[in-house]
Amino acid sequence: MIGASEALERLREGNRRFVANASQHSIGNEARRRENVDAQEPFAVVLGCSDSRAPAEIVFDQGIGDLFVVRVAGNVVQPSLVGSVEFACSKFGTRLVVVLGHSNCGAVRATLDALQSPEGQVLANIGAITEFIRPSVEAALASDREADADDIVEKAVRANVRTSADTLRNASEIIARLERDEGLVIVGAEYSLETGLVDFFDGVP
Repeated sequence: MIGASEALERLREGNRRFVANASQHSIGNEARRRENVDAQEPFAVVLGCSDSRAPAEIVFDQGIGDLFVVRVAGNVVQPSLVGSVEFACSKFGTRLVVVLGHSNCGAVRATLDALQSPEGQVLANIGAITEFIRPSVEAALASDREADADDIVEKAVRANVRTSADTLRNASEIIARLERDEGLVIVGAEYSLETGLVDFFDGVP
């Protein structure tokens, strides 16, 4: 299995191809599908948002078997998602984990709307997600009371990515050991819906 630095460069190169409209991989590649029937060796784990506009394999121009992708609205970190990351890193030896947020995140905006509404709440099951995002939005609000909603969402998206990355680093003994002893690296990134670029901004070695 390749190391974290090489894995990160592969993602960067793939994103550059995607932005340049020069993608090389096809999700429907029959040969790749057959190669991965009996085993998989994903070189990176991506914990990303469920937003239909931010599919990790396409954004990073990777094919079947390359990425172990975990998606949930708002790229929040809950116990089952920690378990998924633990599984990939310990089972397959994957040494790079990317927490991938994106611009204009609907889950972040829903959290802001809930905080600014008279009731200050959202539907119960959606609230289970927005409660994880709430501290990031509150911090963004506190930092600039005069900012408009778009600016608040922009700041909160990055703060939420950092929070999720930190939670991964601290919520699991397995992940902490792999990070300390075996070269696991956890980074935070933001995908721009507008440009297609991914900016790696947190925890980059």
